[in-house]
Amino acid sequence: MTDVYKPRSMPVGARNVLRSNDSASLWNCTLSPGWTEPEVHILRKAVMKFGIGNWAKIIESQCLFGKTIAQMNLQLQRMLGQQSTAEFAGLHLDPFVIGEINSKKQGPGIKRKNNCIVNTGGKLTREEIKRRLLEHKRTYEISEEEWRSIELPKPEDPGAVLIAKKDELKMLEDELLRVVQKIQKAREERRSKSVDSSSVDGSVDDEARETKRRRK
Repeated sequence: MTDVYKPRSMPVGARNVLRSNDSASLWNCTLSPGWTEPEVHILRKAVMKFGIGNWAKIIESQCLFGKTIAQMNLQLQRMLGQQSTAEFAGLHLDPFVIGEINSKKQGPGIKRKNNCIVNTGGKLTREEIKRRLLEHKRTYEISEEEWRSIELPKPEDPGAVLIAKKDELKMLEDELLRVVQKIQKAREERRSKSVDSSSVDGSVDDEARETKRRRK
């Protein structure tokens, strides 16, 4: 069997998880639109606790209130560094570990989109998905004791979250209005300078013509 790369700082088994003293590069992943770094780390813990793709449990926990399945799945792809997640379905593993491995893959057969490896070959068979699933389970899944001990943020009051979002939206709208006003003011100033310049040029031309006429 082909050896599977693992970062040296992460032993196999229950401790095959990113730690705070690991290389900073291990924590890098592309943020999907609308995501903050704290939210990404909550999603990381959530998929480790509930299993890759167990969106119903994650939504039920309300640890990422307001996030849709589509949003979470897209961000998970970026954390894993690959678009296909079927080979990890249901596994309790650290997506950053897989993302670090995928970030090191190179070669003519490796194609990426938004920093995610995309499948350029044929669709994986059920047998191949099952084989990979078992291999990933044996190599990367954390222990039940560890994933059960993961604590997620307590659900926020939905009403308070909505109010905060509305306030944030109002601030963004006000900022957009200020930017639009600045742009309009700058355009008006340029237009005014252009008109003044044309008037000056016209006056100079008139004086030149009058002087020429008198000389005649």
